[in-house]
Amino acid sequence: MSEIKDIVVQGLWKNNSALVQLLGLCPLLAVTSTATNALGLGLATTLVLTLTNLTVSALRRWTPAEIRIPIYVMIIASVVSAVQMLINAYAFGLYQSLGIFIPLIVTNCIVVGRAEAFAAKKGPWLSALDGFSIGMGATGAMFVLGSLREILGNGTLFDGADSLLGGWAKVLRVEIFHTDSPFLLAMLPPGAFI
Repeated sequence: MSEIKDIVVQGLWKNNSALVQLLGLCPLLAVTSTATNALGLGLATTLVLTLTNLTVSALRRWTPAEIRIPIYVMIIASVVSAVQMLINAYAFGLYQSLGIFIPLIVTNCIVVGRAEAFAAKKGPWLSALDGFSIGMGATGAMFVLGSLREILGNGTLFDGADSLLGGWAKVLRVEIFHTDSPFLLAMLPPGAFI
């Protein structure tokens, strides 16, 4: 039980890929203009990490050491393609707003790093838990940054949540303060540096 707890704590906080390791900053800075975009990309990354770690771990005995990295990249690309098609089919508005950053999950150092550092050495279930924990840690960081940027830029929270969760999610929109002229810098990619 302590190994499971350690994996979860490491992924969520102590070894958080976005806050501690500073990996995956390109999508973190570019896409997190709203809480909805941040949550959508974070959940997609979590799904990719979980499925990739599970697959890499399950195939680790049959993966030749000399060509393991290209095999990992092919596995990651396959999983990302499947996740991209799911988002395109079931959350088209989110798919349009995330744009190129969904396929760029393939090149994310977090995914390749966890496949090499953890999944290639541990069993499938612990590897899936590691991927889920690392993904949720990154999702949390993206969500906090996206929420702050949306509040500063528009004065709202969860504006456009229906693109991620469906029509019922329009009721989640909260207007924290009204603004006639939004703080545009907070909503643009450079606004992540604020």
